[in-house]
Amino acid sequence: MSFNFFSHEHETLRNACTEVTSSDDSDVCNLGSINFGRVDSISELRRIVELGTKFLLCGTKVAALPYEKVYDVRGRNRRLGLGVMGLHEWLIKRGKSYGPSRELKRWLSVYANESDNAADKFADTLSISRPVAIRAVAPTGSIGILAGTSTGIEPIFAVSYKRRYLKGRKWLHQYVVDATAQEMIDLYDTKPEDIETALGLSGDYERRIEFQADVQDFVDQAISSTINLPKWGSDGNNPDMVMGFASCLAKHAHRLRGFTCYPDSSRGGQPLVSVSYDEAKSKLGEEFEEAVEAHDVCAIMDRGGTCGA
Repeated sequence: MSFNFFSHEHETLRNACTEVTSSDDSDVCNLGSINFGRVDSISELRRIVELGTKFLLCGTKVAALPYEKVYDVRGRNRRLGLGVMGLHEWLIKRGKSYGPSRELKRWLSVYANESDNAADKFADTLSISRPVAIRAVAPTGSIGILAGTSTGIEPIFAVSYKRRYLKGRKWLHQYVVDATAQEMIDLYDTKPEDIETALGLSGDYERRIEFQADVQDFVDQAISSTINLPKWGSDGNNPDMVMGFASCLAKHAHRLRGFTCYPDSSRGGQPLVSVSYDEAKSKLGEEFEEAVEAHDVCAIMDRGGTCGA
């Protein structure tokens, strides 16, 4: 769902992951992310935010674009998307639960203020238009893996899980320990059972929504984030709970720019299923054949899409 309230009512155009918002056709945004999990002090954060903002602004001068209108819109808007990743690592590193934190708000305030100041001052130095927007939080799935940290504002999805995939014409699965979770265990001597996860928090959706709203207060575009929910028809997600969920979302909606949720098992044969850390560790490297559910969309289609050729 896209929320465009108050001064943002006209910003209805979004990119694929929904974190960039605009009212201008053919707009572009130069995205980049700061790894909060590996920043050790506010003074270091100030310097990194300044350099990151300047780097992205320089990109708006030199990046090649597909056609003239995009150049025109970019020249007017200079839209940046300095984002964050590793927020869950930042919390784990400090022994904090996943959720709102006064200390994190101080850090996010530095992130917002320093990027605003750096963008305006450096644009003036370069004699170009000041950016109309500066911050957006992308999913950072691939770069989060490369950096060995949690993605975007998300909690770690699962410490360990069973991963399902198609090999030839057979469905197989392997047991996996999440690389980021293992790094948190190794770096900070964290117990696997103490790491809060997206699946573990599926029954506490208000904490997820409130945390996204808290971060959104410091982001002038939007945040790409998916809130996991229990399976529909379960004790944690059923018709009796719909009004409570709707009321919770309405309570925080005025502070959000968008909202996405995924109830467990919404898609037949979903690829990841959480398992215990000990179980996954004991079966690492093995490959198991798996029966396919009759309603699996890949089995119905037989070929194509992400199901493989």
